[in-house]
Amino acid sequence: MEKNYLKTDVLIIGGGAAGLFAAIRLSELNPKIKIIIAEKADIRRSGCLAAGVNALNAYIGEGHTPKDYANYAINDAHGIARYDLLLSMSEKLNHVTKIIENLGLVIFKDENGKYITRGWRNVKINGENIKIILAEAVKKLENVKIINHVNISNFLVDAQKVVGAYGFSTQNEIYYNFSAKITLIATGGASGIYLPNHSGGSRHQIWYSPFNTGAGYAMGIKNGAEMTTFEMRFIALRCKDTLAPTGTLAQGVGAEQINSNGEFFQKKYGNTTSERIFAVNAENLAGRGPCYLKTIGISENQEKDLINAYFNMSPSQSLKWLESGENPSKFNVEIGGSEPYIVGGHTASGYWIDNQRRTTLKNLYAAGDAAGGCPQKYVTGAFAEAEIAAESIAEEINNISIVEKFADFEEYDQYFKNESEFSIDDIEIAMQTAMDEYAGGISQNYRFNENQLNLAKNHIKWLEKLSERLHAAEMYDLLKIYELRERLMVAKVLIEHLRARKETRWKGFYQNLDYPERDEKFNLFVNSVMIDGEIKIIYRKMQNDKN
Repeated sequence: MEKNYLKTDVLIIGGGAAGLFAAIRLSELNPKIKIIIAEKADIRRSGCLAAGVNALNAYIGEGHTPKDYANYAINDAHGIARYDLLLSMSEKLNHVTKIIENLGLVIFKDENGKYITRGWRNVKINGENIKIILAEAVKKLENVKIINHVNISNFLVDAQKVVGAYGFSTQNEIYYNFSAKITLIATGGASGIYLPNHSGGSRHQIWYSPFNTGAGYAMGIKNGAEMTTFEMRFIALRCKDTLAPTGTLAQGVGAEQINSNGEFFQKKYGNTTSERIFAVNAENLAGRGPCYLKTIGISENQEKDLINAYFNMSPSQSLKWLESGENPSKFNVEIGGSEPYIVGGHTASGYWIDNQRRTTLKNLYAAGDAAGGCPQKYVTGAFAEAEIAAESIAEEINNISIVEKFADFEEYDQYFKNESEFSIDDIEIAMQTAMDEYAGGISQNYRFNENQLNLAKNHIKWLEKLSERLHAAEMYDLLKIYELRERLMVAKVLIEHLRARKETRWKGFYQNLDYPERDEKFNLFVNSVMIDGEIKIIYRKMQNDKN
């Protein structure tokens, strides 16, 4: 194998929304800072924004303040969120929205030149090419080197400091060793841990990017970083079959949830994100399903707007309407929940960070889905965190010296030498099945008890050992092995977090059958660190000061 050793001031792992925006802002703050972006795919179409998006879901509308948004997010998370992180993010939401508009993003405006909003927290955009806009802006930066198709598998750590990372090409026979003064982890959350709604050839038709495997989380876990709130899993309320977003229907045309009896049921359950999922699940279990969003009777113009909107972000829903003839003005849209995900852009899962987005590992920052404690950040929140991290990095970079440390690439070579009676897919399906059945997946209506979690833990421990023996015939196999092992690592931590929160705080996201009600003594953060291969739980008190 060819070995490529590179040095830089700042290494950005992940070329998604946060990673690219951080490179742009850091270059503006100091054009002399050398930056490398290491991206598993290609920065033009990678991450959660790969296929586009039709709204910026975090924005401060007229008559509201950043404090309003921070309070909304904390209330939606039933109290488990960091107010300091939410406020610092919220203060930058409108600022970063203007930056991305100046880069070329089309934001819809009314006749007075004001953004067209949906509610007070988001604005409508033409966002099919949002990732292309970011990528083109980064490509123009002379101080930035982009390396596509490289999978980073671990940090390089020296004297308890992150001094870079190492990985391998997903296309060519090349190993990479990156030395850096500061590293920013900007990878996605974790999908594919649980059995998905669809199986077989459609198994990647899921809500969250199937290529987000929790890689950034796994790297931190392996090196003793403190992680937070993995137990706040995210389960998306989606259109049946297509898994298209429901927010466009609910906010765009005011579609409310109804059961098969035509009853509007949401008010009796509450209206936070997790309660909306719980309401649908409860109605189905009570025999009043299936559940729908009531769209019968919307106008012809509203219907056309919906079809166009879904073509911009989830074409399968528009195609379903057009192919079946069951257009939303004549037929209600059936809804249901996705499988669980671990994603810091929607919940508080991720690295435990300070207000400058520094992790507990020295010289390592986190932004976007990788950063914990700050839910409801979405696209603009990822931009905001990236800018906060960039500002801190620009201040600190001159005080840090580069340390060269070299990876032992034998760990990669071993997989090419291995012989295994199991395939990568065999172990992945076994993992997803165990998590589904014993750690609160779809088949269990997101419910679990401690005995089931014990079984899940034993299964994951066994599968981790089996995965060490997997064989790689080519570089793509090596990628799949590491993606599987990343998911197994996240699953192991998730199980301990689910066990540690002995209450049910987010009924739609999970139900702990041993502790089915909310308990105020758990109005705290469930954090963890891995020590000698074992997960140690740390309970941290809330630090929310809303004054």
